[in-house]
Amino acid sequence: MSLSGCLIWVDEMRIDVFTIFPEMVGQMATLSVLGRGQENGLLDLRVHDLRMAATDVHKTVDDRPFGGGAGMVLKPEPVFDAVESSESPKPLILLDPGGERFDQKKADELAELDGFSLLCGRYEGVDERIRNTLVDEQLSIGDFILAGGEFAAMVVIETVARLVPGVLGNRSSSIEESFDDDLLEYPQWTRPSEFRGSKVPEILVSGDHARVEKWRLAMAIVRTSELRPDLLELRGVSKEEIAVLEEFDISIDERFVSE
Repeated sequence: MSLSGCLIWVDEMRIDVFTIFPEMVGQMATLSVLGRGQENGLLDLRVHDLRMAATDVHKTVDDRPFGGGAGMVLKPEPVFDAVESSESPKPLILLDPGGERFDQKKADELAELDGFSLLCGRYEGVDERIRNTLVDEQLSIGDFILAGGEFAAMVVIETVARLVPGVLGNRSSSIEESFDDDLLEYPQWTRPSEFRGSKVPEILVSGDHARVEKWRLAMAIVRTSELRPDLLELRGVSKEEIAVLEEFDISIDERFVSE
């Protein structure tokens, strides 16, 4: 079913999701950013119920694994039939613990496409023929266990959708965020300027926008070095950025300095 209604838009991104819990994905996808993106014709999100492709009276989509063992495995027939009859966009991505780690770089790559599809695993996984011959790639959102891929699908969809031009409304909102340029976002404050004895940094109310931007860059580097040093070690800090840090009397560990 299409959650974007019957309107046809020219430059929208299409994302198809294959799941045995379409209501779960559908309800989340109508909220906030995703809901507005669909209303504005920027996203075409289609959710397919795998049970509708099952041919038996009980709409069976899973069975016990050959060789024994706990749990159930998604059967190949309904999955293949659902995907092949949908004309869904490629690539078809299986959400699976063994997949490539999903990160902002991968989100950027997917956002460059006209569309893609997600297959939500369930139970003990999927029949290996699905993995070997139907899906194009696999993604994991982290090293932890979920009951299924639905929440993982929503993580991927929202992360990518935010990068689609116009979805957030303000283009700078998607640019100035955590992990952009491989840095965590700088700290933020809002009104009141003083709360329980804690004041907003004076530079943020100075009106000097150029200096504020430099300060924010410095704070992003500092925060990343403290909370995610692994990111900064990979990224490095340039000579120009070191000069910005020095403007604010901030020093950085030498291991972060780019050669």
